[in-house]
Amino acid sequence: MYRFLLSRQWVILTLLALVLIPVMIELGFWQLHRHQHRVAQNTLIANNLKAKPVPVTELTSPGHTVPRADYWRQVEATGRYDTEHEVVVRRRTNTDETVGFHVLTPFVLADGRAVLVNRGWVPFGADQRTFPDIPAAPKGEVTVTGRLKADETTGTSGIKELSDLPDRQVMLINSEQQATSLGRTVLGGYIEQTAPAAPGGSPQQIPKPDSSSIGAHMAYAVQWWLFTAAVPVGWVILVRREVRDRASAATRSTPERETAAA
Repeated sequence: MYRFLLSRQWVILTLLALVLIPVMIELGFWQLHRHQHRVAQNTLIANNLKAKPVPVTELTSPGHTVPRADYWRQVEATGRYDTEHEVVVRRRTNTDETVGFHVLTPFVLADGRAVLVNRGWVPFGADQRTFPDIPAAPKGEVTVTGRLKADETTGTSGIKELSDLPDRQVMLINSEQQATSLGRTVLGGYIEQTAPAAPGGSPQQIPKPDSSSIGAHMAYAVQWWLFTAAVPVGWVILVRREVRDRASAATRSTPERETAAA
């Protein structure tokens, strides 16, 4: 009755089902791991944003790579802005997804070392290659508070470096690159400024990262596992249908043979 399972068509169908089952199980676990990663990231963001600000020099130093555990930690620094070496970071968007620049200003500490401060977003000037009009940073000694971020690289950000950039424009926020142009020691990573707020709201401060959305990864995981369960169920249904159809065909053919014999 089940010899049809040895036919080429059914062997291929069965092998396909056997391949799909582990693949879809693995896809389900992949989505589960993405969900777990997102939950852990949200917890890290929420905890670091709630933490009391600490001096930036407690968490980073020259050449230091900011670890993920310190991303978005609240830090503060006292010093003065070095606006002569201010640059803008190309192709950055604001909350409305409008493309413009981020304003990156070196901030010189009392000991002569500097830390990079991302003061926020400004729109294009005449075009993307023209240096924009930037509201001046406060003069004299000030205290800056913000979120600690790691240096950007092409590998971590996906942003490609360009070799023909206009003067005072960069693609990445990277302390080592800026240390070369500044001619002074620069702390690793940078500060995403949150205070003091710029007069008139420009540069626009970068909004804090979202720590509430977890996405649909768990739903996708469950969906893949339901698909996994559906494969053997579907295979059994198809086999039973084939058996039923073959039995029905055999029943119809029996009277025909008897009539022919008579």
